[in-house]
Parts: sequence; structure tokens; C-alpha cells
Amino acid sequence: MGKDIKTLRTRIKSFDSTLHLTGAMGLVASSKIKRACDNMNSSREYSAGIAEVTRRLTACPECKKCLYFGLPEKTEEDLGEGESAPRKSVTRLIVIAGDRGLCGGYNANVFRTVRDMETAEIHPVGKRAFTRYLPELDDDPTDLVDPDYQSSEYYTFEDAEAEAKQCCEDFLAGKIDRVGIVYNRYVSIISQEPDVFWILPLTRPEKTGGETGVFEPAPDELLDDLVPKYFAAKLYALVKESFACEVAARRMAMDSAKKNAQQMIDDLTLEYNRARQGAITQEITEIVAGAGK
Repeated sequence: MGKDIKTLRTRIKSFDSTLHLTGAMGLVASSKIKRACDNMNSSREYSAGIAEVTRRLTACPECKKCLYFGLPEKTEEDLGEGESAPRKSVTRLIVIAGDRGLCGGYNANVFRTVRDMETAEIHPVGKRAFTRYLPELDDDPTDLVDPDYQSSEYYTFEDAEAEAKQCCEDFLAGKIDRVGIVYNRYVSIISQEPDVFWILPLTRPEKTGGETGVFEPAPDELLDDLVPKYFAAKLYALVKESFACEVAARRMAMDSAKKNAQQMIDDLTLEYNRARQGAITQEITEIVAGAGK
């Protein structure tokens, strides 16, 4: 009986430590939610504005031959002397995950989405994505003491511009055929859904009629210059949206963990009190029985 009481006391102390930890992490997540949502909303506004201009340009007849709609596929008849057979389609995915765990299914949902897709080149954003998709190296893995990863929390517009420039150059060079961004879409503070946004190649609107506006310089030249900026704006907005999802998911996960820890403490305290009362009752019984003899 004494051993059971000691074990229960140790478990209560352990859950009490967990309760303080989850409570502190929940408070930190709560303090970050407003700023994360403000950054998400402001980046959404800029992204929506430049996306609208891009949509108008893609509807212009002058932009039909823009290379960002996709390079023409070469058949075996089109190959010249010495050219190899046409390669298979190559997809590049920019996978946005968090820098830390303890945020429910936030990271797992993104990784599950990537797993269910075809094999593709992975460009990770966030420490969790970097760790998961780090290619195997021939060198000693102990060299990777502090890998240089792109943080999803401190992701800057300059980082988005560099990624956009590289992807656009590779796309125009024919190294990749399409680019998608895997992220978590913010529905509400209690709901986040994994999604994929295909950004390249561009698609023409189904309805191209109506006034598209007057552009200066020529629409095709303007579209070529605008696509990298549109790519960077969209990528930056989705990273900020994913971080808002991470903070919201962590807050909900910590609130749930806090409630569960408190419930476990209450149950163990009740069990501890019963065991302690039973031990005291047994001791009193033994004393009374001994005195009667």
C-alpha cells in the first residue's frame, strides 16, 4: 500500500510539471496569434492584388505565347541530331512546415499530403520539413550540427524572392515542368486544412471576354516581368498563413493537453486520497486489534 501511495505521488508530480509546461506554451502561442494573423492578412491583401493583375494579363490575347504557360513538349520527331529522348515531367514542391512540434497534426498533415503525391523535388521551408526531406549525404552526418534551414516563423520577402527567381529560371530552362506549394490553409482558429497551390505553369481564365485593361509596356513583356513578383508574393503569403495555422494549432493542442493533464491530476489525487485513507484505516484497525489483546 505504501508503495502505491508513493507511485501515485510521483505520477501526480509528473503531470503537474506537464500542466505547467503546456500552460506556458499555450500562453506563448496565444501571445503570437494576433501578430501572426495580422501578418497573414496583410500579405494576403498584397498577394490578392498582384494576383488580380496577373489574371488580367493572362487573359490578354498578346500573352498566349508566354513561356510561363508551359514550354512546348518535344516529340521524338522534333529532336535534332545528338539530342536525347524527351524526359519525364518533373514536379517541384515547396513544402511549408513548422520549426517545432507540439502543434497537433499541423506538420503531419503536410507530410501526409506530400506522401500521397507523386515523387517530386522537395524545397523545404521550416525546420521540421528540412529535417524530414534532407537528402542523404555521403559525408559524416556529424557535420550537420547546425544546418542552415529557412525558418517558417522568420521567413522574409527576400527569401521568397530568391526562391521565386530560382524556380522561374529552372522552369524557363526546362528543368522542371510545374511548381506547387504545400501548406496549411487557415480556416479558423480551430480548423486548418492542408492544401496544394499550383503556381506554375500559369493557366488562362476560362472566360477571357470583357475588358482586361490597358497595360504599359506591352502585356507580354509586363507578364514576363510580373510572374517572379507574383510567385514571391504568393509564396510569402502562404508561409505567413501556414505560420498562423501553426500558432493556432499549437494553442489548441496545448489547451487540450492542459485539460487532459488537469483531469489526470484530479483522478490520481482522488485515487491517492482513497489509498491514503485505506492505509490509515488499516493502521487504526491494527492498533485497535492489538490493544484488545
